[in-house]
Amino acid sequence: MFAFFFDNVYLLFMPLLTVQNISKSYGDRRVLNDVSFRVNKGDKIAFIGDNGAGKSTLFKIIRGNIHSDSGDVLLHGNTIAGYLSQRIEEQDLLSATLKPARLVELDSKLSSLEKEIADLSMSDPDSPELKKKMDEYSDARSAYEAAGGYDYEYRLNDALRGLGLGNTVDSARTDFSSLSGGEKMRVCLARLIVERPDILMLDEPTNHLDMEAVEWLEGFLSSYGGAVFVITHDRHFIDSVANRVIELDGGRITEYKGNYSDYVIQKEEFLKTQASVIENLETELAHQLDVKQTMLSHRNISGYHQREKMVDKLADILEREKAKLPAQYAKMSFTAAPADRSGRSDKILLYVNEVTKRFDDCDKDLFTDISFELKADEKLFLCGPNGCGKTTLLMMLAGKAYGTSGKVTIATGTSCGYMGQFVPFDDEDATCFDELVERSEGIKTTEARSLLARFGFRGDDAYKVIRDLSGGERSRLYLCCLLRERPDILFLDEPTNHLDINSREILEDAIRAYDGAVICVSHDRFFIDKCADVILGFSEGHASEFEKYEYYRKSVRNAVKQPEEQIKVTEKPQKKKNEDRKASAKRRQRLSDIEKETRALEEEQKQIEARFGVDAGENEYKRYAEISEKLNALYEEYFELGED
Repeated sequence: MFAFFFDNVYLLFMPLLTVQNISKSYGDRRVLNDVSFRVNKGDKIAFIGDNGAGKSTLFKIIRGNIHSDSGDVLLHGNTIAGYLSQRIEEQDLLSATLKPARLVELDSKLSSLEKEIADLSMSDPDSPELKKKMDEYSDARSAYEAAGGYDYEYRLNDALRGLGLGNTVDSARTDFSSLSGGEKMRVCLARLIVERPDILMLDEPTNHLDMEAVEWLEGFLSSYGGAVFVITHDRHFIDSVANRVIELDGGRITEYKGNYSDYVIQKEEFLKTQASVIENLETELAHQLDVKQTMLSHRNISGYHQREKMVDKLADILEREKAKLPAQYAKMSFTAAPADRSGRSDKILLYVNEVTKRFDDCDKDLFTDISFELKADEKLFLCGPNGCGKTTLLMMLAGKAYGTSGKVTIATGTSCGYMGQFVPFDDEDATCFDELVERSEGIKTTEARSLLARFGFRGDDAYKVIRDLSGGERSRLYLCCLLRERPDILFLDEPTNHLDINSREILEDAIRAYDGAVICVSHDRFFIDKCADVILGFSEGHASEFEKYEYYRKSVRNAVKQPEEQIKVTEKPQKKKNEDRKASAKRRQRLSDIEKETRALEEEQKQIEARFGVDAGENEYKRYAEISEKLNALYEEYFELGED
């Protein structure tokens, strides 16, 4: 009983992947420094850290795309790791089918064996070659079932629907050239998760998903039987899926138990404890330095040297303890406020009355009769599925696009600032510092450097040329300049895109502290929950106001509940058919296995019988009895299965 219990515990925590002492440098910069951890069966690991910290580099080392400078990656046993890159050019959609190569290979093998068996059955039904081919066929069929071949199409179509491609792609599609980049990524994600590798390694899988698809993926990964190892900045996603968090910072990793909320609590406690340890060490080091100096002044050379050794030891300990702190531990928090506002905070800055939008080449409205008001310090978030018109409405409100009907009115004297998903700069050859100074009248050098540092441009980074910035860096610089301009209304379209968790938290603090109004399009649920006063939620071409994001999502789920139930009723017979087919395949495979095991045992029994009365000893007679008992059990199981 205890052996059974511990065996199952081992299987539950069975190691699938071990990373041992991995280091990787690019020039003088070490992105991975002696990194070690293990991925067990059942782990749901969120891999977090600043952009450029080295997370994707580690994934590529595990996959074998690049080599580490030192260390080892061990995939235990027959572990298969499936990998989804965040770059579409690294995905393969050139094959003629979405079915994995392994299943295509087995399909072909089964068809070939079926033909050979049919031919042999007609020409020589008693030939040894026929028996050999039937055994091969049984093994191939077993492998096909183990790989999920019998219900693969059903599961793939289910995944495609869940990821929002049900009306665009199905398992039979072979040409993907007309799909957008985001749609192609979702196809690759669906194909990967349905292949059921032992470890799913996903690099920013939610980047191209709308809310419905993200929620579906969260449910899928939470119940996934293998391990999940995912790079993500989506904190709500981490809360929903993860049971471990690994943070990469300054080339080193720190592991935390639980989800993102657990990580925050544990990290705050660690920082508090570590700060206390460092403070005590610094106090003791200062004291020992004083004692050492006293020893020297009193010509106590022996005592001086003893204290010198103690000081050196304390200094080493202090450095080690400081090294445990995050690399950016001392960075500044950001607090932004616009210029002094006159008038009441409940002043209405923006009126939207029955606004409708229809594009010329469409016969249906994108959205219809949207109405709301925006107060002077209100944070209003536009939420909804991809393609519902959020960005279009935002551009209309900011005066960058026109509606088909309705009216948008902005209060006299109201200043506006706009940041789209793609941020342009007039001079790509300017430095970050030059851009901020140019757009901020009267700003002094010290203030500009300090403000840039708060947005992650520290030291020489303040003088990076804009054309050399990453997408996240461009967004951070644009936000830095925009908030410094202090408009009455900020229009923001997906401002957390390309931002790492730390940058998102800086932005959240800035938005919450901002005493102007904000209208923001966002899919980042954590960001929405922290900053939104009002949710304008889109559904079926209309938009309604909600106090909280979860209230909006509940209303959407209730609206689609009935159609989903109808789909399930339609799918049930097909699902039942697939389950019956799998059960039948398992029964046939077990019958075949019993036949092979029986033949082997009968042959062994004959060999033992041949030695009876000649050289058979006690062990042979004992083994003969064991075989007889096993054969009786196998005969009984065989006849029971044959009657089903």
